[in-house]
Amino acid sequence: GVASPQDAVSAVFSNPAAMCLSDVCSQPQLDAALTIFMPEPSTSIKIGGTTYKAESDDSNYFIPALGVSFPLGGDTSRWRMGFAAYGISGLGVDYRNSDIDNDQFYNFSGTPAGPFAPLAAGVYTDLAIAKFAPSIAYAVSPDLSLGASFHVDYATLDLGDGKKNDFGFGIQLGAVWKQIRDVSVGLTYISPQSTTFDDVTDFDGGGADSLELEIPQQVSLGVAWTGLEDRLLVELDGRWLNWSNAAGYDEFDWEDQWVIGLGVQYSIIPKKLFLRAGYNYGNNPVKEHNGWKPGSTSKVQGKTMPTYYYESFRTVGFPAIVEQHMTLGLGWAVNECLVVNLGWMHGFNNSMSGSGSDLSGTQQATFKSELYEDSIELGLTWR
Repeated sequence: GVASPQDAVSAVFSNPAAMCLSDVCSQPQLDAALTIFMPEPSTSIKIGGTTYKAESDDSNYFIPALGVSFPLGGDTSRWRMGFAAYGISGLGVDYRNSDIDNDQFYNFSGTPAGPFAPLAAGVYTDLAIAKFAPSIAYAVSPDLSLGASFHVDYATLDLGDGKKNDFGFGIQLGAVWKQIRDVSVGLTYISPQSTTFDDVTDFDGGGADSLELEIPQQVSLGVAWTGLEDRLLVELDGRWLNWSNAAGYDEFDWEDQWVIGLGVQYSIIPKKLFLRAGYNYGNNPVKEHNGWKPGSTSKVQGKTMPTYYYESFRTVGFPAIVEQHMTLGLGWAVNECLVVNLGWMHGFNNSMSGSGSDLSGTQQATFKSELYEDSIELGLTWR
């Protein structure tokens, strides 16, 4: 959480300032975790009266995380350093060898020689972003802490023509204020962070093109309350993500996203056994489009492509449409130095669709995608 993270990984990425307002500020801390992420995307394409369906090839993604924080100086030092590395983002589908993977669906000459055009764009997509973040925090007073992180992003993108990679850079600034004993308020800002993938795909039929994708700037505000003799922790977070001004996503017509999250932690056995639950809602940023005309075109970073394939790429290839998530977790303090954490997340099924003219201009085309997802997480904290 933004106001009261419970481990070094969360402190560095959610709010680096929080490293200095915890019960263990004077202790070094190491966190290691593994997430097994299991998305389940599916799609259907309806051309005229015929529907072609596909489920993405099953893939389990193993995402490691590592975080460390430690004081600079003695027990009275106001400075604290931190570092974390984590796979923060990923998206993709694999509909290869399915009903929608047909490179010769349209035959405009009517002869066996073609030329041909595929049924859909975005049949295979794979975007992954890992973030590395050295951080520092300073306790201005017992009630106020400031922090900053330098973000290094390593991103890879594969759109079916081979994997391309690039580095992005940015900063995160944060503050935590704890004027009232049982209440803490956190505020953070993350700058836009751009990556460019050279020769990643061909948008306009003129050869391999590059694609810039930018992690949007974002602002987060969190409020945490501790009660019942410090056994209960409740936090409410709000976040704004500026997708509409993020390179790449703006041209695929993503809108800004507002996210709200509620987390609860209760110590069943004080300082020994913790039960956790959470709920998160963020509006689907991918706008639905309907009614595109025969022969219409769309531009992607200066390249002109048929709107039919533009709509297929953004709906079929990048269905970032899940809006609601639920989490459950358990933590066990084996001793004063070691904590074991287990978590589960479920992203509830959501769908989106869009329709307009097909590539031939003679029939209606409808693209539809659905997605739900689960993850299992195991973490260890050592102090």
